[in-house]
Order: sequence, then structure tokens, then C-alpha cells
Amino acid sequence: MANFYAQLDTVFTANQDTDCLRLLDRENWTYGDLQGHVGKIAGVLKAQGVAVGDRVAVQVEKSPENLALYLATLRIGAIYLPLNSGYTPAELDYFIGDAEPTLFVGATTRDDVTSLTLNADGTGSLTELTLGVDTPPIENLNGSDLAAILYTSGTTGRSKGAMLSHDNLASNASALSETWGWQNSDVLLHALPIFHVHGLFIASHCALLNGTPMIWLPKFDAAVVAEQLDGATVLMGVPTFYVRLLALPNFAKQSVAHMRVFICGSAPLTEQVFDEWEQVTGTRILERYGMSETIINTSNPLLGERVPATVGFPLPGLELRIANDHGQEVTTGDVGTIEVRGPNVFGGYWRMPEKTAEEIRPDGFFITGDLGTVDDAGRVSIVGRAKDLVISGGYNVYPKEVERLIDEIPGIVESAVIGVPHRDFGEGVVAVVVPEGEDVATEVVIRALEGQLAKFKQPKRVLNVAELPRNTMGKVQKNLLRDEYQGLFEG
Repeated sequence: MANFYAQLDTVFTANQDTDCLRLLDRENWTYGDLQGHVGKIAGVLKAQGVAVGDRVAVQVEKSPENLALYLATLRIGAIYLPLNSGYTPAELDYFIGDAEPTLFVGATTRDDVTSLTLNADGTGSLTELTLGVDTPPIENLNGSDLAAILYTSGTTGRSKGAMLSHDNLASNASALSETWGWQNSDVLLHALPIFHVHGLFIASHCALLNGTPMIWLPKFDAAVVAEQLDGATVLMGVPTFYVRLLALPNFAKQSVAHMRVFICGSAPLTEQVFDEWEQVTGTRILERYGMSETIINTSNPLLGERVPATVGFPLPGLELRIANDHGQEVTTGDVGTIEVRGPNVFGGYWRMPEKTAEEIRPDGFFITGDLGTVDDAGRVSIVGRAKDLVISGGYNVYPKEVERLIDEIPGIVESAVIGVPHRDFGEGVVAVVVPEGEDVATEVVIRALEGQLAKFKQPKRVLNVAELPRNTMGKVQKNLLRDEYQGLFEG
């Protein structure tokens, strides 16, 4: 049986009395408890008419029941569609219209689709209906059958629904368990949302596949996370997690004495944060690289050198190449587009065959849209998004290279480099910076970059902002910055 849930259910049965979810404000759930809730919710879904291949759209706050709902959807062979809890009803219209779910589960109901409610405390019509419901059998599926549709974060253009199969989920969970050396004694500190691949798949699957506990926090709060570290061994987070932990008073080496590994992804980790974390804690953050379409592609090693500003090596079973526009591999060390092929790579975009054909080559390699390099050892570094590439005066400017140096300038917290229309150069390089105190002048940045960057890479203007716009997973939304400043060089 290729249903990924069947594999997990075997683990749950073998670990009935083991803690699964350790909760701060409710009684803990064992794996037996989770298994029971999954079965009952699966019964509710079937009673609502959800069949194999139907979509279940979910926009709820993180809760144990939310996790059980995801697993119940897999159990009956339906397709799980997680939606950001911050989306407005108007924004939901697009996803509901595109995916055409059989059932919507949210904090409130909708008029355009059959709906059930689920609240952060586990109450709602979904859980009320579990009383007296029979548990349906685990659906027998093919590994290629869809398990989930993950809509891309939409930092550029219209969101696309990445179709992930049961084999995609199972293969990546197994590869991550191996790569990160998951142990029976591990306890995952889970502070991520679960409407996104990071919290729902990458983090949860490692614990579920190994039958180990998770400290289940409804959201990230630096003080709460710091308090829980002594009961955990693994933390997965976005860069903001580590920045905010470092800002806590009295956060020091003894704060992380019980931890085995800190993992970071979903947005680039600056070398400055990497170095500061090592100085304060004596540990090195393990950075990895993934995306909605592939879950995880590469990881810095658990044992071995973790190099800042790199994302490590391809996972077991994954092929990675740095290619030109025609899919031909470039010379080692040269910049090109990262392309990947393997069991974790999605099958295409929901109801977008033309877009799928554009981004998955005939030989099966997926064009990630990320620009990167591979060194002689096979270590991957990302230099930017292809869509974020700035072409100024006919020369390519890779934002990551410029940002890395600007972030080192005293008085600057972080930066985002973009290109906006320029009459003479096509695009002018602009640095949007967050200052520590007083605004940072353009001349200060140019002086600091003198001798470190060619002049065509240096920003023509420096703009100061209180904070950079980010999506829920911490990625800087450069498209918003480009839109805001597109008229900067006019007149």
C-alpha cells in the first residue's frame, strides 16, 4: 500500500503510549490518541461525501486537531489543501475557485462550498461530528496519487498549486530522517505554522515517521521557545526565530545545552546571524534549501563542516545540476539556474499544464528559478532568484552578493537589493535597508562597498525603511519593493 498514511499508521501502532504532542495548555496526546483522532475525523470526512481524489481546503489555526485533519485526509485518499490563516475571504476566493474543494474547513463557513468549522482550541462542528462516527479503512493508493496541493507563496505573480504525491512525501521524510540523523530520543520543538511545507511536512514528518515527541506550540514566541529548549533536542525554524532568540536577555550557551541540532530554512540566513549564533551558543545552525514543489533539496551536513551562506549537498536520491537557459550544465563554479530531479519533485501545477511544461524539462529536471553555484566538493550556494536578478547596463547583478556585503556595514540591520526601471541602465540597483538607528546615507554604503564590488553592482540609491515586507514564512517580498519604488529614477 503506497498511501503515506499507512506507513505512519504502522509507526503510531508501535508507539501507542509514547507522547506525540506535548501541549502547554491541554493534556498531551500520545500516538494512540493521535491515531484515534485521525480515524474519527476520517469518518467525518467520508460522511461529508469526501472521496478519493477530492480536495479538502483547510484554513484554521494550528492545533492538534488540525494535524489530525491533515492525516485523516491522507488516510481516505483525499487531497489536502492547506491555506494561510491570514488570507482574507476575498483572497480565498481564488484558491477555492481554482481547487474546487469538496469540503472547506475554517474558523467560519463559506457560502460557495460545503464547510465545517475548527477552532484553535479544537472545538467546532468538525470535532462535534466525530461522536459516534466509525473509522473508515486506510485507502489503498498508488504512490503517484496526489496527497496535497501546496500553493506557492506568490512572491512573484499568481499563486500556483504544486501537486505533491504520496511518494513525494514519503521519500523526502525518509531522506530527511537519514540526513539529520533522527534518533529515538529526539524531541522536536515545533513552533512553525502548519499551512506551509516547512511546518506541515519537513518538521512534522520527521517526528511522525520515527514515533518521537513534538513540543507543539501554537505559534513562535521567543521567550516561550527559550523556556522549552531544555526539554527538546531539535528546533526547526526560519531566520527570524534565531534573530529573536539572540535578542533575548540572558540567552547564552547554557540555554541550548540540551539541543542536538538547530535547522533553518524558508528564507536565507545571513552570515552575520550564523556567526553570532555560533559565538553566543557554541553551535552552528544547519541551513537547508527547499521549496513547495520539492519539499527539501539540499542540506548542510549533520556531521561535517556547515559553511555559512551555503545550503549544503543534495539529499540522498536527488540529482542537482546548475544549468543554462537550455538545461545544459555549466562549468563548476559558474552561476546558473538550479535544476533538480528525484523522488521528491512534484508532478506539476494544478490545472496549469502549460506552466508545468515550462518548468519541468522533458528529462524530468525541475527548473527551480533559483540561481546558484556548485563547488568542486558538490556544495551548493544560492546567489538569488532568477526573477530577482538585476540587469544594469547589460551586466547581471546578483542581489545576494550585494546584500551580504551591505549587511556587514555598521548601522545596518538587514538589506534587500532590487532593480527598478532606469532610463540609462535599463535597471538601476537599489538597496532598501533597515537601519539600527539613524538613516544610512547612500554615500555611506557606496564608500563601504568601494573596492569590494564592481561599480555596476553598487546601489545607485539607498532607501531606509522600518522593516522589509515579508510573507508568513519570512521571505522578503521583493516584488512589493519593486512595485513601490518603480518610479524612483523617473524625471
